[in-house]
Amino acid sequence: MPTIFSLDDIVREALPDGDLPRVAIARSANEFVLDSALQAFEAGLADPILIGDKAKTLAIAQRMGKDLSALRIIDLPDDVKAVREAVRLYREGEAQFIMKGLVSTAILLRAVLDKETGVPPEGILSHVSAFNAPHNGGRLMLLTDPGVNIRPNMQRKVDIVRNALHVARALGIEKPRVAMLAATEKVNYPAMPATLDADVISKMAAKGEFGDARIAGPMALDIALSPDAASCKNFGGEVAGCADILVTSDIESGNILYKSLNTLLGADMAGVVVGSRVPVVVPSRGDSAKSKFYSLALASYLSRKGGAA
Repeated sequence: MPTIFSLDDIVREALPDGDLPRVAIARSANEFVLDSALQAFEAGLADPILIGDKAKTLAIAQRMGKDLSALRIIDLPDDVKAVREAVRLYREGEAQFIMKGLVSTAILLRAVLDKETGVPPEGILSHVSAFNAPHNGGRLMLLTDPGVNIRPNMQRKVDIVRNALHVARALGIEKPRVAMLAATEKVNYPAMPATLDADVISKMAAKGEFGDARIAGPMALDIALSPDAASCKNFGGEVAGCADILVTSDIESGNILYKSLNTLLGADMAGVVVGSRVPVVVPSRGDSAKSKFYSLALASYLSRKGGAA
């Protein structure tokens, strides 16, 4: 397995030995999308296929001083047609992964989930983000699910954990340590349903339901990240203070944590929707071009390592 300790390591490991993997981008007429796509192309990570309003895409590129002559452009201004074309390109082997451009996440994922023309998952789709641990250099961490599942029940959380474990193992984390986050370390049901879900899932892990993984919860964020906080609160175990994967209770807490890392700490994030055979890059509109570039690198890496599903 590769040695991956940072987002830059993902970029290094994603560099292909042969032909560039192709990424179908729907829709492409956006400065940040074009910037990250061209960065990936120039770095030798991926060959973008731009799908969208061709005239607007070329006009934006001209304003940016960028040359798109080496890239394939498919003129489909309509959102639904653009995402369907991106999925078709993947299904027919013309693209290895997909990126969301100037189109809603719901429209894109609906096309992926289409039973007849999409790439339906065996379980569920979920969003996994990778970032450099801000409190402990030289380590990569994962966060899930800040972008897809709104209010997952316990069974859906089991699938979310499985998807994150799959990504972690693809990144070389052989024995992932998972923190099921909550506001308290004690089960408080029905007032805090997430505490019961976390308790049940941690007990499932203890019985071997997730393979060689350490899962603990319910657990507050400070305990998951800080050995000092874990010691102060007398919270022991293999996960406390050194979690590799943070699992939030719902999309609201996940999104707030994601954007806190991104905005308050300036952390670059690499985010991919997994659970299907095709990795899907679904960047936030507020993500920096660097985060979009890292997301493309992660998707490229997973498309080659089989880490999408």
